[in-house]
Amino acid sequence: MELQLSLVQTAALALILLVFGEFARRRVAFLEKFCIPAPVVGGFLFALLVLVLRQTGTVEISLDTSLQTPAMIAFFTTIGLAGSLATIKKGGKLLLIYLVACWTLAFAQNIIGMGMAKLLGVDPMLGIMAGAVSLEGGHGGAAAFGPTAESMGVEGATTVAIASATFGLVAGSLIGGMLASFLMHRHKLEVPAKPQTIAQKVGAGYGVKKLAGGGGFAGGPATGEDLDEAIKQPGDEISNYSSILSTSTIIGIIMVLGMLLGDWIAQMTGFSLPAYVGAMIAAVIFRNLNDKFNWVKINDDSVNLISQLTLGFFLTQAMMSLKIWELANLAGPLSIILLVQLVFITLFSAIVVFRIMGKNYDAATMVAGFMGHGLGATPNALANMDSFNAKYGVRSEKAFLIVPLAGAVLIDLVALPWIVWCMNLVAG
Repeated sequence: MELQLSLVQTAALALILLVFGEFARRRVAFLEKFCIPAPVVGGFLFALLVLVLRQTGTVEISLDTSLQTPAMIAFFTTIGLAGSLATIKKGGKLLLIYLVACWTLAFAQNIIGMGMAKLLGVDPMLGIMAGAVSLEGGHGGAAAFGPTAESMGVEGATTVAIASATFGLVAGSLIGGMLASFLMHRHKLEVPAKPQTIAQKVGAGYGVKKLAGGGGFAGGPATGEDLDEAIKQPGDEISNYSSILSTSTIIGIIMVLGMLLGDWIAQMTGFSLPAYVGAMIAAVIFRNLNDKFNWVKINDDSVNLISQLTLGFFLTQAMMSLKIWELANLAGPLSIILLVQLVFITLFSAIVVFRIMGKNYDAATMVAGFMGHGLGATPNALANMDSFNAKYGVRSEKAFLIVPLAGAVLIDLVALPWIVWCMNLVAG
């Protein structure tokens, strides 16, 4: 027996699962502690239900996920709109150094993934899915690039990417804080004097929650004003019908321009550029030109709201349509690849990142964050840093400025083109 859900039915189900995921996150301590995204909770539970119904021969459920692609393109457009070059100036030299470390990690994760896949006798494209796509990229990157890989003929790419992202999310949350604490004791680091911090100004939770709007591909954009926003009281910036309408119009126009840009690049170079990457590039160009010429006012709060909704919707659809049974033959090789990735990022964080960031309390805090978004998403990075700082009673303001800016959006400017290049390389 087969049950076919229409486009409208699938969309409605996705929204119900998204709401359920939000409900579950607030009530299940494990989900909250490890910053498991609501779309992952609701969508994955439905995917498990589909697996059980299929394996027992009860019913096979088919979904119409046609709306997933436009929602995904809209989300990546919001990522690009947050990519103001002025943000780099706000973080100074340390932000640039941290950003180079993030880009280096993205390069290394794909090289490790492709190399290990070849060594283990599986398709190198699956190695990319278990590399920067899902680890630096999180569930958003996995849901975006997985279908692209499958369209290139690689079966099970989305399932592998989502599974890798889930592993990274949990591993990054478990190890990040522990590694930072180890570095504190190993190097006998001094805890700095307690400054007037964000937590003291507006309460311990608000700044973190405000900053945690970012999350790499998987968590929505963080802008250069995030630190300022974190110390504002709720309600300082209001989104209304007018701002949502104007922002949606801008996003829609940029989506079209991005798709045209992608087609033009493909015609000129033969290089396949996914529509969502073209939209992000077009959005970055527009944002920086607009910052210079002030054509229109961009309401960052409206951008964030649209980003959260489109991300939640497209990621839920990606999760609920997972074919978990495709993992059966790949569990062994995938586990080995992810274990090697985990060992590498741990050594890279402790030996390289900690040293280049100053070998001090701020550097240890940033290591906790680096592990969080290098394996999962920016909210995990912020949770790691908040937990580590709470242990010593002092918040590292440098870390809370630099990590969200780099991990949420600036890394994508290099990581996304690198991923696309690697996918084209192995696709031949």
